[in-house]
Amino acid sequence: MNTATIGGRARGVPGIWLVVAGAGLWGVDPLFRVLLLESLTSTQIVLLEHLVLFAIAAPVLWKRRKELQGIRAVHIGALLFISWGGSALATILFTQGLAHGDLNAVLLLQKLQPLMAIMLARYLLKERLPRYFGALLAIALAGTYLLTFGWAAPKVGLEGFAQMGSLLSIGAALLWGGSTVMGRFMLASMSYEAVTSLRFVLALPLLSVIALTEGHAWTLPSGATDQALVAINLLLQALLPGLFSLMLYYKGLSSVKASYATLAELSFPMVGVLINWLFFDQVVTVSQIVGFVLIWLTLYLISRKPSAGGPIYG
Repeated sequence: MNTATIGGRARGVPGIWLVVAGAGLWGVDPLFRVLLLESLTSTQIVLLEHLVLFAIAAPVLWKRRKELQGIRAVHIGALLFISWGGSALATILFTQGLAHGDLNAVLLLQKLQPLMAIMLARYLLKERLPRYFGALLAIALAGTYLLTFGWAAPKVGLEGFAQMGSLLSIGAALLWGGSTVMGRFMLASMSYEAVTSLRFVLALPLLSVIALTEGHAWTLPSGATDQALVAINLLLQALLPGLFSLMLYYKGLSSVKASYATLAELSFPMVGVLINWLFFDQVVTVSQIVGFVLIWLTLYLISRKPSAGGPIYG
């Protein structure tokens, strides 16, 4: 049975900062996805990415196959929640939510993700949080709100929250938040290498079925140069916001409470804002800068806390 600590360290690096770095790498995804979307659908991109990751993860999983001995049904359920729910279904729900709902309502409801992760961590992992955590959560949520909406209140009425898109957004937030908790649960009985590998390997069958049922044609570019660019971008996307980011993330998560990790994941939207500014000529507003500072303040304060985590039941 493992015990998580905020001050947990991995080779001299505090675990919380490994989670920050891993989640932050998710924000570089648009650098590679934009070119790929000119030829492939989102599902096709994710499927090809997981084929690359499967080739890397399978030998690692074979090397650590002894960790699969004695695995129970609860562990299988947690792994499927991570690989199917967190990787595939949550993305589909969120995308469908944007297509069928009020944009502001969908984005606003995504701010529930940390709250859901914290509630699940409290109920499933028996994590106990210090009294100051509520203030840190409020600061972090204020920061993400400013990154998304700025100073103005989002223009959405009650009817916006009652649409199907809002329900889909809540479902995505629950799956993403739950994935953090399930990941922390699995790391109590498995290495971060095994958990990362299983996430990629188990997601592949579901993604294959989804790609086949969508029925979209595969339209790769014809020129050798264009094909090489697609291949390079696909490889970089699989390795950077895919493999490397999750290796860092799960290594850090192995020594950090899920409740704190869900706040550390807010480095993702922060990096996304920076990428949009540096590469896509998006203007960074004063409100986004303030939101950026608030989130970093939260992460700094969390990293300074040495309080021990609650028990993790495997």
